[in-house]
Amino acid sequence: MKAKNCLIFGGSGAIGRNLIRKLTKNNIKVTVVTRNLHQKGLRIKTQANAGYIEIVEANIFEEKKIQTLFEKSDFCINLVGILYEKKSSTFKNIHTIFPSLLAKLCKKYELEKFIHLSALGINDAVDSEYAKTKLNGEKEILSNFSRTIILRPSVVFSDSDNFSTQFMTLLNLLPFFPLYYSGKTKFMPIHCSDLTDIIYYTLSKNVNSQIIECVGPQTLSFKEIIKILLDLIGKKRLLISLPLPLANLSAKFFQLFPKPLLTQDQLRLLKYDNVLSGKYKSNTEIGIPSKLQFYKEVKKYSYMWREGGQFSTEKYLSNNEKKI
Repeated sequence: MKAKNCLIFGGSGAIGRNLIRKLTKNNIKVTVVTRNLHQKGLRIKTQANAGYIEIVEANIFEEKKIQTLFEKSDFCINLVGILYEKKSSTFKNIHTIFPSLLAKLCKKYELEKFIHLSALGINDAVDSEYAKTKLNGEKEILSNFSRTIILRPSVVFSDSDNFSTQFMTLLNLLPFFPLYYSGKTKFMPIHCSDLTDIIYYTLSKNVNSQIIECVGPQTLSFKEIIKILLDLIGKKRLLISLPLPLANLSAKFFQLFPKPLLTQDQLRLLKYDNVLSGKYKSNTEIGIPSKLQFYKEVKKYSYMWREGGQFSTEKYLSNNEKKI
């Protein structure tokens, strides 16, 4: 059977790299668009056998250049997203205008399916620009291309994420750790490989739902997540609940960094639980439940933040140390 062709935007990140491996192993050829071939090309090339992957360097808003890629594609997957704004990479450009462009091109070239990665909880976060532009992007997509599936994941974690690894780095450095909104915000963390399984499932199966909420098997508060990470790296830290005025002040400071640790918009997002809304089908309801638990998976790479590094893993410990 002739291999299908899948066009991927945002393929250089952790989700994209896992997805490329998944698709190519299942006889789907991929074309990955990246802004900087020299910086990210090698990382992408290693994810698939020669002949199954093509890398194209292009700005995602070069419509004339990217539309030629749709001519030979059967599917399109959009994984592009940002957590903070920088120059022309605004929430509106990345989360609303760009997905709308892709949906129009999917319609023009009659693709079989368009899968767009959005975010969980955006209906409720009415005071967040991140959430508002994500929601507007979904509306634009659905109005332009009916054969669309929108996936809304909770926070995604892996050994190369911007979530668990960043927090473990901070917990290693800081003598105390701030808890915003008393650490009560709830999440249902989903492992990167579980999410890529869901993406492949929706691509290869006849899934009728246009919006699917994707979550992991556990519900954890922010405070519980931090305590798990502290336990895994063998640290004890003072957890301090910050009053909202102080939290706003810290966010104003942190968002000045080249790579912000926290922005005011992210602080507003933290008010809202990142769990199933019940308004849409979940990954479990469409037949592909997540299996990988937060503690067990993070434990596999948390040694990088422990004293002793790889020598702190269980295989290096004596029987007496294991009992302790």
